[in-house]
Amino acid sequence: MTESMLPGHPGKHVADAPEVWEVTATETPFQGKKTGVRTDDVVMPDGSVVRRDYQVHPGSVAVLALDEEDRVLVLSQYRHPVREKLWEIPAGLLDVPGENPLHAAQRELYEEAHVKAEDWRVLADVYTTPGGSDEAVRIFLARGVGAAEGERYEVSEEEAEMELARVPVPDLVRGVLAGELHNNCLVVGVMTLVAARSGPGLDSLREADAPWPARPFEK
Repeated sequence: MTESMLPGHPGKHVADAPEVWEVTATETPFQGKKTGVRTDDVVMPDGSVVRRDYQVHPGSVAVLALDEEDRVLVLSQYRHPVREKLWEIPAGLLDVPGENPLHAAQRELYEEAHVKAEDWRVLADVYTTPGGSDEAVRIFLARGVGAAEGERYEVSEEEAEMELARVPVPDLVRGVLAGELHNNCLVVGVMTLVAARSGPGLDSLREADAPWPARPFEK
């Protein structure tokens, strides 16, 4: 067991670090409209070569929108892969490579909830399933929310059946801990909000245009 694996090292700084292992061959057996599947032959530390299949994803943004009554705007949407209707926070894909994630988040909040916000911060940057996908998500905190101007965005398919609600933060925390809420971005966003409040405070959160190495962009 290495030192980094030993328990009880107070004060040790723990942070993810970039690292690239050699790939001897790569192919894309499937390419869909937005995502694909890639197969890489990866050289292991002992020199052996193993095949790894994973989803190639453009990246996503999500928005935890907090109103003046300390309620979070959530949406209920059917998700076919898991055969459940999940409560989620507004989210969507980065439609264009290099797109500013803040602009994408503002667009998603408008399209899915017809809401705008005055104050934006970064809550967390996460990889949703790094063992099987390269999807990276930036989760924003949006405060000072109000109704957006203009006509509502026309939704279709699964989004046509969405239900909107505003739920107090403690109720969402209870739902997460009770195993009743499962959406990754909702869970991470809500629990990060609570952690920030109980620790350094929301003003300590990163600025909305903070660098994002997983999906670089121009400000």
